[in-house]
Order: sequence, then C-alpha cells, then structure tokens
Amino acid sequence: MVSITLDHVGVTLGRHAVVHDVSAAFAPGTLTGIVGPNGAGKSTLARAMLALVPATGSVCVDGANAAAMPRADLARRIAYVPQGQTLHWPLTVERLVGLGRLPHLAPMSRISGADTAAIERAMERADVLDLRDRIATELSGGERARVLFARALAVEAPALIADEPLASLDPGHQIDVMDMLRTEAAGGALVIAVLHDLTLAARYCDRLLLIDGGRIVADGTPAEVLTAERCSVGRGDSRNAVCRARLCRGAAVRTRTGPRGAGRYRRAYRPRGTRALYAFRSKLPRRAADRADRRGLCEGTQCREPAARCALHRRASR
Repeated sequence: MVSITLDHVGVTLGRHAVVHDVSAAFAPGTLTGIVGPNGAGKSTLARAMLALVPATGSVCVDGANAAAMPRADLARRIAYVPQGQTLHWPLTVERLVGLGRLPHLAPMSRISGADTAAIERAMERADVLDLRDRIATELSGGERARVLFARALAVEAPALIADEPLASLDPGHQIDVMDMLRTEAAGGALVIAVLHDLTLAARYCDRLLLIDGGRIVADGTPAEVLTAERCSVGRGDSRNAVCRARLCRGAAVRTRTGPRGAGRYRRAYRPRGTRALYAFRSKLPRRAADRADRRGLCEGTQCREPAARCALHRRASR
C-alpha cells in the first residue's frame, strides 16, 4: 500500500501561479475525486503529485520526496492515466497495454513470463481481452479509454491517478470507467481522479476535493462538499458555489429536459449575478428568441413560462 501527502504545494507555470499552498493526505483504499472549474489547477495538481511539473512545498510518497525519487521507482508506485485519449502509433492493443510494464524492465530487456501474466490480468480487469489483436488507433472512444486504463493497470502499482478519464465518453462508458476506478479502490489501491461530472463524483467517490483558483475550497465526503449552497444555480452570495459561472465553466448541469426539438445547450459565459448560466439553443432565429426574452419569458429551457412564475429557471438577476 502507498500513501501520498501534500504539504503546502504550489505550482507556477511561466508567470502564472496555478496552485497555491495545497495541503492534503491520501490514504489507500479510497477513491478521491478532484472537482472544480476549468483552469482551477486540478490537472496541474495531479501532475505535481507525479513530479511532472516543478513545485514548491513537498509531495511525499510513503514519506519519500517524490521529486527526489528515481523516475522508474515512482512509476512503479503510482500509475497514471493522462488527460486526452489521442493515440498516434498503430500498435495492437496487447502491445499498447504492455507499455505499462516498462517501469519494471531494464533497458533493452524483453518482457518476462511475469510481465505477460500482468498484461493478461490488466486486460481482463479492464475487459479488453477481446480487443487484444485490434489496432489501437482504430478503436472507438470508449474502447480506447478502457485500453488506456488497462495500460495503467498493467503497472500493478498500489496507487492510480486518472486525469479526466471521462472526457469525450458517452454516459454508458463513463459509468464503466467509474466502475473500474471504484473496483480498484475497493481492492485497496489509492485512486485519485480529476472529474467534471458532479453526479458521478457524488455517486462513486469516497472523498471530494473542490478546487478553485488553485486552492482547496472544500474537502470531505460528497455530501459535505456538494452542499445546496455550492450547487445553487440561483442568486447567492457564496463565492464557492459550484455551479456559478466561475466554478462551472467545465460542465453543464442539466436541470430540465425541455420540449422535443428545442436544440442542445448553449453555454453562456456571463459575469456573476446575471441570468441563467445555460440555455437551450432555440431553432428559431436569434432575433425571435431575443424578442421573446424582452417579453419577460423564461430562457432557461424555452419553456415559455413567465420568468416570475418559473421556479426552476428564475433569473438570477432578480
């Protein structure tokens, strides 16, 4: 088992301070989700735990300074699923998963029987055995995500850090990935995942870290972190409200389905205290939608209810 401890960690990229004075401890057997808006420093913090970016303060893995550890030793302790799923080389799935054994191999050495067994176990746990002879660049997004997860499992490290493993996946594949992360934590591994989907984070994670502006805003169980105040989409004075414009630029929160054919969500980057954060894109001409808005109708889901009577989508400017 492995533990990770952060003590006053800060990261500056160029001239911009991305992470400020973060202290936290992560224990084995738990699934911790790191949530927050785009640009809050979530991925940078995850990379700092792996000593992939220079950081102030200290990151300790089992009491040892991560930055001073040999890279192969650190790679054997913490497996990493990076952000993005782009593959450039036409490798078979089995060979791609086998790359996870590199931290255990000496330079220019061949894989052993133990390495082959580890690759088989990883593909079985990620449910990609039937894809072993497929070319990785020809896989779908969900298949590719499971293969990259299998590559991380092939390391057989006691800790796993996944940076936005749900990006670009449909809901079914998102649940599959979260099930795999949950299984790893239940088996005693230390699992940390950077997430944007608050519903899945609340459902699967034992603990959530809410980060905004490079600082920890809240730390605790999902029920403690995702409070009504932080998740309010209406008017409020909380600077830490998760679904306000500053804290929810990365994930749309669907509050109501709306009529059939109403169109998809239109993301609205508006200052704090303005009207609804998200609205359906109407198939009507934009000028017609503006005229409806001037008549005082709710714009939340094109429900055409007077804004004063629409409890779900009451304007935040009131």
